[in-house]
Amino acid sequence: MLIKANHRPAALASDARPVLLVVVDAEEEFAWDRPFDRDSIGTASIAAQPVLHERVFDRFGIVPTYMCDYPVATAAPSVATLRTLMEQGRCEIGAHLHSWVSPPHVEQVSRFNSYAGNLPPELEYEKLRMITSAIADNFGRAPTAFKSGRYGLGANTAEAIARLGYLIDASVVPFSAFTDDGGPDFREFDERPYWFSAGGRSLLELPVTTGYAGWLRKFGPRLYDFAQRPAARKLRVGGVLARSRALERVRLSPEVASGDELKRLTRSLRAGGCDVFTLTYHSPSLAPGHTPYVRSADDLARFIERVQDYCAWFRDEIGGQFMSLTQVRDCMAARRSVETTV
Repeated sequence: MLIKANHRPAALASDARPVLLVVVDAEEEFAWDRPFDRDSIGTASIAAQPVLHERVFDRFGIVPTYMCDYPVATAAPSVATLRTLMEQGRCEIGAHLHSWVSPPHVEQVSRFNSYAGNLPPELEYEKLRMITSAIADNFGRAPTAFKSGRYGLGANTAEAIARLGYLIDASVVPFSAFTDDGGPDFREFDERPYWFSAGGRSLLELPVTTGYAGWLRKFGPRLYDFAQRPAARKLRVGGVLARSRALERVRLSPEVASGDELKRLTRSLRAGGCDVFTLTYHSPSLAPGHTPYVRSADDLARFIERVQDYCAWFRDEIGGQFMSLTQVRDCMAARRSVETTV
């Protein structure tokens, strides 16, 4: 999935309206400012997830995918909450690998090992097998969509998930690098979905929607890399570019972007031909105090309002539609089949 020579573009039908997907990292609560801890496995915030369905998703017919990690997939209360939504047709369930809280627990807990792709191939596979089995057992359906915790893809991840029956990956973060502490480098990737082959199967990559807005966006990757150099950081070049709106790098997430930033990014990518957008956030943000993004009830109210406003804008101003991950893969596979037979 990381070798670009093996990629083939994936797209909707030429006359299709743009699509918004919603992917939730359904995970345990932990202290974001502390080292990773195998004992931090609380999942109380999962009980708060239906609020966003009632306030936003049901209104727009949005079917999000909850990418469940091992604590979420094995705690009876969290399984009950999400399984009810799934059985009502209000969500899909995928897999999310947080290696430090996923058995077997044999590796040292560290930042480097928190990227599952850095683990020995046999260990990464076994962790993937166990989370896959847990979801199949507890939700009654085997997951077909995967998102690596901390976006930690490695050289062996594609073969492992293909072997386990996955059809979709959602781990690539365009124009981003996590190399400072041993993570992957996605700087050569953009926001466009693509097909890749692994284990004799064809899988779909749906990148985390990330990109550049502003009148200098065509030079985004080069300028952003320049802005990260020590001298440029000292001069706060990145901040100047962002405040002037000459160049903004934005992730399509209500946690890290304002409503206006979400819209500016969408307009920019849409102008460049993007037809599939993925909105992402972490499940603990629905319960104040668990993430840096939602610390209070007021923060939560603003968070929900931001999601609602953006979804309405995407539908009404962009003319977009909402799909689940399974639906968008089916649509792209149908187009691919037609193109192959013509």
